[in-house]
Amino acid sequence: MSELNLENWEIKVKEIIRNAVPARLYELALNYEPGSVIVKGGALAVRSGERTGRSPSDKRIVRHEASENEVWWGDINIDLDETSFLINRERAIDYLNTRERLFVVDGFAGWDPQERLKVRIICTRAYHALFMHNMLIRPTKEELANFGEPDFVILNAGQFPANKHTRGMSSKTSIDFCFERGEAVILGTEYAGEMKKGIFTVMHYLMPKKNILSMHCSANEGEDGSVSLFFGLSGTGKTTLSADPRRQLIGDDEHCWSDKGISNIEGGCYAKCIDLTEEKEPEIYQAIRYGALLENVVYDPETRVVDYSDSSITENTRCAYPIEYIDNAKIPCVGGNPSNIVLLTCDAFGVLPPVSKLSPEQAMYHFISGYTAKVAGTEMGVTEPTATFSACFGAAFLVRHPAVYANLLAEKIRQHGANVWLVNTGWSGGAYGVGSRIKLGHTRGIIDAIHDGTLEQADYETDPIFGFQVPKSCGELPVEILNPKNTWADQNAFQQTAVKLAKLFQNNFRQFEAESSDDICNAGPKL
Repeated sequence: MSELNLENWEIKVKEIIRNAVPARLYELALNYEPGSVIVKGGALAVRSGERTGRSPSDKRIVRHEASENEVWWGDINIDLDETSFLINRERAIDYLNTRERLFVVDGFAGWDPQERLKVRIICTRAYHALFMHNMLIRPTKEELANFGEPDFVILNAGQFPANKHTRGMSSKTSIDFCFERGEAVILGTEYAGEMKKGIFTVMHYLMPKKNILSMHCSANEGEDGSVSLFFGLSGTGKTTLSADPRRQLIGDDEHCWSDKGISNIEGGCYAKCIDLTEEKEPEIYQAIRYGALLENVVYDPETRVVDYSDSSITENTRCAYPIEYIDNAKIPCVGGNPSNIVLLTCDAFGVLPPVSKLSPEQAMYHFISGYTAKVAGTEMGVTEPTATFSACFGAAFLVRHPAVYANLLAEKIRQHGANVWLVNTGWSGGAYGVGSRIKLGHTRGIIDAIHDGTLEQADYETDPIFGFQVPKSCGELPVEILNPKNTWADQNAFQQTAVKLAKLFQNNFRQFEAESSDDICNAGPKL
């Protein structure tokens, strides 16, 4: 811990606690933040208040002449005038100045020392300081002494609300970014994930300017140095499949791809905890120990044993821990250029193959589409799949048009000769309710065949609707499951469902056609 002067931000609080060690942050949380306890195993459990998840509809970006032509404006990037930003900034600083003590966390975003961002967090809660201590890349003592001025600052006054009468506000919560000032302001939410994803948003704006692709994906590396990327929305298996005991984990969520290769943006992991067991996720389970931070979990007040199945506070229970808490993490978290890129989808319609190979144009199409399907239940027990599309498998964090990231991806795929695979972890033999979920063992077998090169050598057939290449064999997997049509008892139902899904893809992609090349537009399904 060292003292720091914050007068550059008009902050005059005398007690500034900078880069405190976890033990000190534990003490301060336990003494001053109701709901903070140490649970069995040594992790600190905290409450995030009213908000237990991100508030994407309250995110704002200042519309400035220097950047307005670079931002993908719309429901994801809602514009804010600079005056309203300055009002919220002053509101935050006024609140910060009422506190007896403040916390500062200085760290880096990005393991590549030439491209990393110097980040400063100014906050009021020990909880938030410990969270960002875990999630940023922690500077050495020498790096901290020579940190200098930060590239980007987050002023987290989340315990104080925005004024809903301020122009551009939709509620008492507001998360505002001004790229020109290098600042973000948080009001009206104490959910720590806003800081993590806020930095990711900044990286999504800055990195493409340097011809670096920022990505919402996990990454691992084999003994031979080969790197694989795993893209996928929630529930598709991104974390599970990248956690391979035979490969080193580079990172579980956010990465950059430069000419030098892959680098993790973060210094830690932010794992979901709902229904966590040691059997299902041993790496995550064992990482929850002293220094880790648990959000909004339920525990026995006597034994302090956490009940990870209890969602009474929120389904979005989380744990933040340093990446070195994962035994097979690769430190530093960097790797070479990827050999394989896996786009994961959980297709509850049951018409996508367990694995297919994509051309660079198809890779761009499916990357921009970001498809998965969720199962929607009703009280009467009637269920049907619901398609979900999230551009680049992380639309909520994009700043530029999805085509910008897709073009960068295609450029790097061609430059480095990476193979791109679409892997379905969803249903086979029929849609949800008729078919069955593809066995995890089969999916792991597919990933193994990708990594050992046998899948690349297989014979392929072209899917008549989606156009991608479907292997005729894959190691020891039953050949009949590789072509989904063969697994359906009702062939007419399969054809109708495949056409339905293809139309959903086409309808979704219309919003991107104007910014996409003819090659990308023509890489989608054809009817």
